Amino acid sequence: MTDKRDIRHSNQRFTRYHFLLVFWGLVAFLFGIKLLFPEWASRQIESFTQSARDAVSQADDSVTVHSRSEDSLFLAPRRNPIWLTKDGTPVKNRVTSVPTFDEAFPDLNDVQLATASKIGIQSCQNREEATRHGSKLVFIGDSPYYIVKPLAHSIPYLVPRAATLLEEISRSFLDSLTTKGIPFHKLIVTSVLRTEEDVQRLRRHNGNASENSCHRFGTTFDISYNHYFRVQDPALPPQVETWAVTLKSILAEVLNDQRKRGTCYVKYEVHQSCFHITAR
Repeated sequence: MTDKRDIRHSNQRFTRYHFLLVFWGLVAFLFGIKLLFPEWASRQIESFTQSARDAVSQADDSVTVHSRSEDSLFLAPRRNPIWLTKDGTPVKNRVTSVPTFDEAFPDLNDVQLATASKIGIQSCQNREEATRHGSKLVFIGDSPYYIVKPLAHSIPYLVPRAATLLEEISRSFLDSLTTKGIPFHKLIVTSVLRTEEDVQRLRRHNGNASENSCHRFGTTFDISYNHYFRVQDPALPPQVETWAVTLKSILAEVLNDQRKRGTCYVKYEVHQSCFHITAR
C-alpha cells in the first residue's frame, strides 16, 4: 500500500511543467503591460538601460585604476641624486644599459593605443580643431631639459600627464649623465601630437607609420636615440658630443626604470631610430 505521505509529497513537487507555466505566464503578463501602457513601459526600460550604462561607465577599468595610482608618483617630490661620495669625490656610476632593447621595450601599438585613447584627448581632424583642445593640452616646445626638433608632421602639445612624464625622463637623464661623469646632453623629441591629416600626410612618405597612431591622443612622444644636443660651456672651446651609443644606453636605463615603475609604455623603434613612449 502506498504511503499517504509519499502521495502528498509527489503532489507538492515543483516540476519542469510548473516552471514553464510560471515563466510563460510572467512573459504574457509583462507583454500585456507593454501593450496597455506603452509609454510607461518604455520609460522603465530606458531607466533600466541608463542605469546599466552608468554602472559600466563608473566601473573602474584597469587603465583608470592604474592612472590613478601613477598620480602619486608624478606628484611626489623628486629625490636629488647623490653627487659626492663620503670622502667628497664626485660619484661616477658605470653605464649598465639593458640586456636587449627589443626585450626591455616590447610594448606594441595596440597596447599603447588602449591607454592613449582612454586618458588622452579625442583625435582631431586637423590642427585648427586641435586648437580647441587648448585647455586640455600643454605646450612643450620650450624646455630647459630637452629639445623639440622642428616638426613637420606633428605639433608640440601633450596632455599634462605626458608632459610631466617627458620632463621627468629628461631630468632623470641629465641626473644620470652627471652621476656617470658624462657632459650634459639634452634629449631630442622628434614627434608629438598628430592630427588625422598629419597621420595621412606622414603615411604618404613613411609606409611604416600607423594609421591608428597613439600620437593622435596627445599622450605619446618619440625621443631619438641616435641624436642628442650637446650643452656647451660658453667659457670653453666647443666641446664634442659623447658617443651616441653611450648616451643611448643611459637613456635606456632611465626608460627602463620608468617603465618598471609603471609610468609609461615604451617601444623600441628600429626604423624610426627612436623610443616610442606613451604615458600611463
